[in-house]
Amino acid sequence: MKRYALIVAGGSGTRMGGSTPKQFLVLGQRPLLMHTISQFASAGNSIEIIVVLPQNQIEIWTSLCSYHQFVIEHKLVAGGKTRFESVRNGLEWVEADSLVAIHDGVRPLISTTIIEESFRIAKEKGSAIAAVSLKDSIREMVGDSTVSKNRNNYFLVQTPQTFQSTMIKKYYGLAKSKESFTDDASVYEFFGENVTLIQGDYKNLKITTPEDLIIAQALLNNNT
Repeated sequence: MKRYALIVAGGSGTRMGGSTPKQFLVLGQRPLLMHTISQFASAGNSIEIIVVLPQNQIEIWTSLCSYHQFVIEHKLVAGGKTRFESVRNGLEWVEADSLVAIHDGVRPLISTTIIEESFRIAKEKGSAIAAVSLKDSIREMVGDSTVSKNRNNYFLVQTPQTFQSTMIKKYYGLAKSKESFTDDASVYEFFGENVTLIQGDYKNLKITTPEDLIIAQALLNNNT
């Protein structure tokens, strides 16, 4: 089956405390989105890479690629107002009867092992969602008080979230963006499908705050 990586990068710099979009922040001397793309390219040259960016960031990205001499082939697609709409726009360029790994552009430390495993499991079971167990105790707010919960029953969901493309394309086409979809797996599940989890990685950080970038840089330094 043909394999796609649909990398969605529509973040802003608000929670980072600056105006630079998160995907363009520097990690290891180049924009972190380049690290993300490179990991998928390293997982296999048969993976077709699609990058979804806000329309007003495409020219900036093109300039960054030229400046950094970034030549990994990828298709650029203009995103929508929400992540849901951006994924749907990207899926239009994914063929039916293939496999598609949908990934956050600001998770630059994804391992090629997880990428390869996600394609393998999705081909077999229809979906493969990277997730990790909780490390801390958790409590649920109930009214004005809290209740302790068994953390072994919960997971932190990451990306990639990989699917057989025919089904996820169909469900994104049927779904309404006003629904409370937190990720791609929730769209898939909404239409009655079972979600299959695979082992994620605590190093597979989503860069959201300044602290995340510091940790990612330390992890990157440790691997070089």
